[in-house]
Amino acid sequence: MPEKSGKPASWLTFGWKSRHLAVLLVTALGTYAFLESRAQWSDMHRWNRAVGDMSLVLVAISMMIGPLARLFSSFRVSIPWRREFGIYGVLLAIVHTVIILAGWVEWNLIRLFGYELHPALGQYVMLQHGFALANVIGIVALVYGLVLALASNDVSQRVLSGTVWKFLQQSAYVLWMLIVIHTAYFMYLHFQDFHRSVPEPNWAQIPFAGLVIFVSLLQLAAFVKTWKSRRGARKKSASWQDKSELIAPPI
Repeated sequence: MPEKSGKPASWLTFGWKSRHLAVLLVTALGTYAFLESRAQWSDMHRWNRAVGDMSLVLVAISMMIGPLARLFSSFRVSIPWRREFGIYGVLLAIVHTVIILAGWVEWNLIRLFGYELHPALGQYVMLQHGFALANVIGIVALVYGLVLALASNDVSQRVLSGTVWKFLQQSAYVLWMLIVIHTAYFMYLHFQDFHRSVPEPNWAQIPFAGLVIFVSLLQLAAFVKTWKSRRGARKKSASWQDKSELIAPPI
């Protein structure tokens, strides 16, 4: 049911329960589509990439809503949806992490940082430096995302106060950049070692680059529009102040 307001009803003004159900449906359908797009992969890598890619898409949508609302007034009713898209993006990131721990490194955490047991030396040596760095960035992003997701509720907003809560939520841009760097490594660089057979190109490479560029352009456009708007407001204010001083009576 749409939330009550004096404005005309819109399909974007669902209540929070309806928004959760809608985003959950999008999440399920998107994950299934990613799974089917890589049917030839092993089950672990199919689920790993499908869940990770859908997490990226949900966070990207959450990041786009703010700039779109600044650029087009008709998108302002979509602002409440940022919370649900962000929360489910983080939840999928948790599932993505569990799949890696259980299926890829098999709960041997030292392997998560690029170390492998050398058969001749009988000890762990670092073989994949990029893998280690990308996973460290991914862990930082996950912790960052958890903090933001846990604070994405009305109770946290009241406890932290509006100013602190808003500052915390605006740091989502840092989370987005961490996710982009983490994903880019596995999208373009991993599995490219000289001693391994190079797999077929990941079809998501070009769409991923396009998505990142699109989000960046939206944010840049929103920044420019906001800057111009506030600059114009300051000029009008200064002009009005000058006129007031001219007509003000002497003291």
